[in-house]
Amino acid sequence: MKLTKFGSLLLPATLLSVGLSATLGTSRAQAQLYNPPVIGRDEVSATLTTGDIPTGFGGFAKDYVITLEAGDQITIDAISSDFDTLVTLMDANGATVSENDDGPDGSTNSLLFARISEAGKYTVRVRSYAGEGAGPFTVKVARLRPI
Repeated sequence: MKLTKFGSLLLPATLLSVGLSATLGTSRAQAQLYNPPVIGRDEVSATLTTGDIPTGFGGFAKDYVITLEAGDQITIDAISSDFDTLVTLMDANGATVSENDDGPDGSTNSLLFARISEAGKYTVRVRSYAGEGAGPFTVKVARLRPI
């Protein structure tokens, strides 16, 4: 069988097409897998389980997306009687803006304060301290109003 100059390009072009299709399919699947719910300035009740996002610290986390404005001053409470909560606020690039383990009341519930300097979408992540524990929790977001 004799291959022409164009025929010899057929196999590499086919492999490239298959590779791109596989990559695009994987990207779509990953986007479907990670699609955190939107949280407003209100309260959400949920349950932290082993089916949630692996943290790499031996535990799991639940994420929520919130849109904040520059100048917002917020509090985020993470409350559970089943595990020691840890709450993190991350910017759109995944950088930690603020994090809190235990609130000022001496409990293992978390209370985070943050002043937002840049408008955009942020991620509120709730997980258990040191990857220990799981169970029901409540996360509350409130905007502090200047007096």
